[in-house]
This record gives sequence, structure tokens and C-alpha cells, in this order.
Amino acid sequence: MLNSLKTIKINLWIPDIFSYKGGIQVYSRFLLYAFQSLYPKALYSIFLKNDSKNQPSRADDLSNTKFYFSGNYPLFLRTLTFSIKLILFEVWQRPDLIITTHLNFAVAAYWLKRLTGIPYCTVAHGIEAWNIKKPVLKAALHNADLILAVSSYTRNRLLREQNLDPNKVSILPNTFDHFRFQPAPKPANLLKKYGLKPEQPVILTVGRLAEVERYKGYDQVLQALPTIRQTIPDVHYILVGKGDDKPRIEQMITQLGLQDCVTLAGFVSDEQLCNYYNLCDVFAMPSKREGFGIVYLEALACGKPVLGGNQDGAIDALCHGELGALVNPDDVEEIAKILIQILQKNYPNTLIYQPEALREKVINTFGFENFKKTLGRHLDKYFFFKNI
Repeated sequence: MLNSLKTIKINLWIPDIFSYKGGIQVYSRFLLYAFQSLYPKALYSIFLKNDSKNQPSRADDLSNTKFYFSGNYPLFLRTLTFSIKLILFEVWQRPDLIITTHLNFAVAAYWLKRLTGIPYCTVAHGIEAWNIKKPVLKAALHNADLILAVSSYTRNRLLREQNLDPNKVSILPNTFDHFRFQPAPKPANLLKKYGLKPEQPVILTVGRLAEVERYKGYDQVLQALPTIRQTIPDVHYILVGKGDDKPRIEQMITQLGLQDCVTLAGFVSDEQLCNYYNLCDVFAMPSKREGFGIVYLEALACGKPVLGGNQDGAIDALCHGELGALVNPDDVEEIAKILIQILQKNYPNTLIYQPEALREKVINTFGFENFKKTLGRHLDKYFFFKNI
């Protein structure tokens, strides 16, 4: 445990946590909260590359936490100014530990360690951690004191591809705010908005509609719909998210003749997201390159059956099939077959039809308290805490 006779200085380097809310941002925010809860007497310096100082923070009122923003710099200067700020500050302050919540930041931490001996921990999420070729990033990984992988899938790929010491790569799965996501009847306003009947079967996917994120599997769900409609004619598919892939998706919908059973809902605010989960009868994201997938946890907390891919971090999120259905993300026929089974309530895992039990299980497994305890266990094993 941390030595209470010394004031500990912990610095976190984070891409952003206020201006954008993707998986890395959510994970970073919870990681900060977990540190503050585990070690409340420590002094925290939080460096945010893309956030600007006019953005509010839940932690702003904590006297032991200071934020340093670089988001006001022009984009073409931001990386340089952010890096200079980090190096100068750390050489001057000499923190006891640096945590980078994106692997790319580990390069600067590596050079600082060589210069000052400051230990560092970095987080491996998903595609940014796979097929790494840059020698300096490889060196940063090998010299990290601890690497936190969000799933066993990400950890296994790192170990296999980078030949890392397995004792230095630990799993700290994603967590989520379970208070925001809970079962409720289908919202009347959304049923009216989309012209749906309460008993009408609804499939939902939530994700960024970006060309680089087609691996999330919405194409496969669209391709499976003609087969699903043969058995469940009134099925409706709602795809939440925005991005540069939308025109291609719209063209695909037209080519498949699905205009009357697919809704592209666009951007949905955090405040409305729970309502969309409760609108659906099954959440489907048959991905094949997802590092973990927080959306799976959110849907499960709303008591919804979930379908994910069997080739990536969804395996961890769905506990190897205990919490949901895992399918081959490239097999459209299998995706159609399992979605039909789920919607007809014939899927053999009966837990997915027990909303409260499903919610309790996902909270017990991936809730913040478990996240915090797991982080504490990992940190206490490493020398930089033992010697402080």
C-alpha cells in the first residue's frame, strides 16, 4: 500500500475526457476517479491533450487535483506543445508515478523514465495496441512498469505480438455508470417518433458510423435482416451514431430494400441513450476488432439480451457467453439465426431473458467498485508503490 508518511504525486496523461466520449475517454475518467478514491491524499496532475480549460470537470473542486489543458492550441501545434509541457513539468515536479491512458503517450513517458527514473503505467485498449511496428513504441511498452489491458483479448495479442513480460501486463476491464442504465418500459416518445408498436421487435446497435469502424458489424446486421424478416416480418433495426460512413450505409439499405425497417437515428445524447437501450429487444454489435465494448455493459444493465462477436474483446464483456450470445462476426447466416432465436425467446441461455438478474450480474462483474478494487490489487503488486 502507499506510504501515508509521504505525499504521493500521481500524474495522468489523457487524450480527453470532456470534449469527446468514446471508450478511451470513459475509461480514462473512471481510472481517474478510481485513483482519487483509492489514494485520496495523493496530489494529482491531469494533462489533457484535446480538452480546453473552459470545459467543466467533476473533479475541479478537489484541491488535490489540478488540470492542465492543451485543447486551446491549434491542432497542428497541439502534439508538440503537449509533449513539451509534459516533459518540462515532469522533470520539474518529479511525480512518483505517471499513468498514460493511451499507448502513444507512453513514448514520452519512456524517455522521461530514461532521464529521471520516473516509473510509468500505460493502458492498452484495442486497435491502437495491435500490430505495433514503431521501434520507439515497442521500447516504451517493454520498459513500462505496468501495462493495463482492458480485456484478455487485448492482453493476449500484446503478449503474442510484442513478446512482453506477462507479469507486467494485467487486465483491468472497462467499467460503466450503472446508475444511468437500468431497465424500463419502452419509451412512449420514441415509439411515437419512429412509428413503432410496443410489441414490435427492435434490434439496436450503438456505435460511431465511421469508415474506420466498420468492424463493429452493422453491415452484417443489415445483411442479416432480409433473412430475419422472413420469420419476423415486423422487425425493426435502429442504428444509433453518426460518422462519415453514413452515405454508404444509406446506399446499402436501399440496395437491400430495407428502407421501411431500418432507422438511422444519428447522434443520441448521453441523457437519451438509456431510453434507446430500453426501446430495443436485443442489442447487436457483432464486432471483430473491438477492444472491449462499453456499450455491451450499458445494454446489459438495461436488462437487454446482447449479441457480440466471438473474435475480440466482446468475449470478455459477455463473459465468454455467460451474459449474452457470441457469434462469428463474418457469418451473416449465423447472426440472422441467433437474432431470430433471441427475438423468439428460444435462445438456450435463459439469463438473457431475466432483466434484473442480468443487470445484477453485469454490475457485480464490471461495476465501478470492482474496477477500483482490481486496480488497487494490480498497483499494490508493483515496486513503485512498495517503495514509496
